[in-house]
Amino acid sequence: MTNKFIQLGKTEINISPIGLGLLQWGDIKLPDQPDASVDKNIRETFTVTLDAGINFFDTAEMYGNGRSEIYLGKCLKEISKDVVVATKFMPFPWRLTKGELRSALLRSLKRIGLTHVDLYQMHWPFPPIGIKSWMDAMSDVIADGLIHAVGVSNYSPTQTKIAFEALARHHIPLASNQVKYSLLDRHPERSGLVELCKKLDITIIAYSPLEKGILTGKYTPDNIPSGFRSWRYNKTYLIKIEPLLNTLREIGEAHANMTPTKVALNWLMCKGAVPIPGARNMIQAQENTGSLGWQLSGEDVSKLDKISNEVTQ
Repeated sequence: MTNKFIQLGKTEINISPIGLGLLQWGDIKLPDQPDASVDKNIRETFTVTLDAGINFFDTAEMYGNGRSEIYLGKCLKEISKDVVVATKFMPFPWRLTKGELRSALLRSLKRIGLTHVDLYQMHWPFPPIGIKSWMDAMSDVIADGLIHAVGVSNYSPTQTKIAFEALARHHIPLASNQVKYSLLDRHPERSGLVELCKKLDITIIAYSPLEKGILTGKYTPDNIPSGFRSWRYNKTYLIKIEPLLNTLREIGEAHANMTPTKVALNWLMCKGAVPIPGARNMIQAQENTGSLGWQLSGEDVSKLDKISNEVTQ
């Protein structure tokens, strides 16, 4: 579906303009779902995504306590195509030395079944160890060939600049910053992060690009999400954002009946970000990949910007 790849930051790594986020692969094992069914859904999701031309898969040691990485490793064993694998290191407060990063990385590599990962990311900018020290640790594992590029996640503009400058001392570019970014969360734009990353050639990777399913359009004031999501995405909230969901539908209809999901993901790509929606099954994967192969007009993007700003202020 797509043969167009983009450069990851200033690295030599080329990725598809959309990836697959594997957070859900960590918690996909449900009590009422047998292992065989889980494995089948994951393999089908992976295959559909790969066949659409997507080569970028993002996981983390924290996703299901390593379960997501293990599932990815199982899928990789069954293919011959080259893919770009990204995972993350969580700087827990008790991880106090550079060696902790190396040890965690080696465990991730073992779970995935690789000798190196393309992109290794700091999951959060947690204390007590400073950003510069962790970037020094990243430079060490790059030198050893265990990773090919360095990224961060959930870093503010100031923290991003500190990481960028720390890596620059080792002549290593900061490849990416993975942040929550969607039509319902424009904080990366309002904080100046998007502008900074463009200036420094750092790729923005957008997680929760569909705001936990809210931007798919399947929820309404009379059909709110179940479970913990019902607290935030309640009837009042859904009434508030209804104009945005209606606009997604209207724009989608004008583009050969594209769904709100496809429009919302395409909007992020038009913004220069790489969305990494999750998928639990083949149907969701097909929806995600349908955001490729076409593009919103500048007028469409401006219209979505305007209505998004109105409902999120």
